[in-house]
Amino acid sequence: MSDSLIHSMAGAAGGIAAMTATYPLIFLSTRAAVETRRDQKPTYQAVLDIVKREGVFGLYSGLNSSLLGIAVTNGAYYYFYERSRGIILDSRQGSKALSTLESMLAGVIAGSATTLISNPIWVVQTTQATRTMESNSGSAPKKLSILETVEQILRKDGVQAFWRGIGPAMVLVINPVLQYTAFEQLKNFLIRTRTAKLRANGAASAVAVLSDWDFFFLGALSKLIATSSTYPYIVVKSRLQAGNARALKYKSTLDGILTILREEGVEGLYRGVGSKLLQSVLTAAILFACQRRIYEIIKVVRP
Repeated sequence: MSDSLIHSMAGAAGGIAAMTATYPLIFLSTRAAVETRRDQKPTYQAVLDIVKREGVFGLYSGLNSSLLGIAVTNGAYYYFYERSRGIILDSRQGSKALSTLESMLAGVIAGSATTLISNPIWVVQTTQATRTMESNSGSAPKKLSILETVEQILRKDGVQAFWRGIGPAMVLVINPVLQYTAFEQLKNFLIRTRTAKLRANGAASAVAVLSDWDFFFLGALSKLIATSSTYPYIVVKSRLQAGNARALKYKSTLDGILTILREEGVEGLYRGVGSKLLQSVLTAAILFACQRRIYEIIKVVRP
């Protein structure tokens, strides 16, 4: 079993754990991002409405497709990132740590491949998460399974609908690029700093080892940097993937951003940002800590 495949398996498992722990926040931020000014509600009111109509489990609408999506997304991303990282390091002499530009290159390759593979799954998840917004009656529409949602999308919009939002999704490749680049550089800085301290104290050949908590906080900080920088594109992508009628008229990602600015103001580009930042930071922190631990376990038990 290759090292890249172990990273892929650990990334998928870590992503499932992180997604399960934080899904209600993902659900709320997706719903908020899709809402326009005319139908926007405070977060607490949205929670109360959902619980009243669908029960507590309504906050988990679309969880199955999200778990599938995060497993595929993280598995593919870690695989392509580690493969790219290995190729870059093998192609040159010197340090076995990636430079900032090398980290970004590996991230672009991994992110582009992952986005093309996983976009249909996120279209299904966003459709499930926003389905109850279409109902004007007091009762919630029937929940659809993944297969039923796929059939509905195919029947209504055709196979091309599974790549709705692919434009902003490809732009959002910069999100994991920023995240993993920030993570890689922060990790390298922390290791260098602690190693220098160890050697200054007399341990001449010592190399610092980061703890699970180090990975947790580095993951949180790197995701905070990435998400706060790219959130307007997340809003446009969510609206397109949900099949929002007004959003489907956006001529391009830039046109979508300008339209939201014109119709809803700057706050429209950051609708749901609070729950999204909290969710994405927690998810990334849990993911990085779990991925590292699971990776080490698999390396020990692999055939």
